Amino acid sequence: MDLFSNVNDEKIYQPLAERMRPKTLSDFAGQEKILRGALGKMIAGGQTPSLIFFGAPGTGKTTLAKIIANTTESNFVKVNAALSGISELRGIVKEAEDQRKFYRRRTILFIDEIHRFNKGQQDFLLPYVEDGRIILIGATTENPFFEVNAALLSRVKIVRLEKLAVDDIKKILRHAVELEKFSAEERALEIIADFADGDARMALNVLEQASFSGKISVEALNDLLGEKIRRYDKKGDNHYDTASAFIKSMRGSDADAAIFYLAKMIDGGEDLKFIARRIVICAAEDVGNADPQALILANAAAQAAQFVGLPEARIILAQAVTYIAGAPKSNAAYLAIDKALGDTRGTVPKHLRDTSYKGAKTFGHGIGYKYPHDFENHFVKQQYLPDEKISARYYEPTEQGAEILIKRRLERLWN
Repeated sequence: MDLFSNVNDEKIYQPLAERMRPKTLSDFAGQEKILRGALGKMIAGGQTPSLIFFGAPGTGKTTLAKIIANTTESNFVKVNAALSGISELRGIVKEAEDQRKFYRRRTILFIDEIHRFNKGQQDFLLPYVEDGRIILIGATTENPFFEVNAALLSRVKIVRLEKLAVDDIKKILRHAVELEKFSAEERALEIIADFADGDARMALNVLEQASFSGKISVEALNDLLGEKIRRYDKKGDNHYDTASAFIKSMRGSDADAAIFYLAKMIDGGEDLKFIARRIVICAAEDVGNADPQALILANAAAQAAQFVGLPEARIILAQAVTYIAGAPKSNAAYLAIDKALGDTRGTVPKHLRDTSYKGAKTFGHGIGYKYPHDFENHFVKQQYLPDEKISARYYEPTEQGAEILIKRRLERLWN
């Protein structure tokens, strides 16, 4: 007997996020696309392959692993990759063999931060994952295709968990308020759900901290979080005003203002995807063919920002924003498609119609079509627009940046 043998375990403090951790799939909020699919059916049926859960913090990676273990009645062993070595893994494999031999139970080995395992540690697991002695469930916030070796990846199923929707977070918060008998203002719950940015653990931690002041109110949140919630409300006018000012600053070639609003959004916790989409749209709508490189850069920045995440993503987005703000501007392509969308009636000329199916030529399809590559400069004048639109002009290139080259070439060819 030791000094703590009489301590009642039920009185040991557990954070609210741990107390609220779902035990069954029916209690789990979010990830409906995954759980309604093949994986959800396998889990419900008591079967599961080795998996790697890839997603942002607080999206349910650990919770799902525990639910799988409970549902499949498996022995559950959790380790942190940053703290575990091969000697510990050997002990876990021995335990798994005993569980299977004496109790006919499978062992689920849950490895948090699996991207921290080195090649030797990953290779050690291969034979045991392959022959089923261990069902591996890894969790990582990093892209496993870059952090986990190919041999191990070939033996697991990658499952990407998305950030929880605001409504899912609200559902979790309301459930916690009900079970814990908290007093809470609905607006306060909305603010917490928005502030958490898809992270259920963060939302519950904030809720618990706010509850210590008595009623969970907007005032209590202001005292707790201060400027973090006041400076950028993603549901309020400030959200839309900031996004609008961001785009208009890039369009107006003010790099300093564009960077300011980028910083304001990042500092306020705006979703990187939201920011990146605005940059890509601006590159096409406002820079266009005046600098075709802008769209390539913007798209690359959007992908890279998602790949590396914050805080480094701020550097990538800043490069794209300053490039687009400083680039020559043309909205000619944007105006062209909108003009054409309002004027789509017309019959395709016969010489441009498809000739691949049997009998097409009997209808005159393709007859008279001139193949441009057979002519000098790989160009020949012929009709492409329908008869009804023969004189229509949709794309009117400007003389901004690289677009002047396009304008001159088209004029040279067609005039």
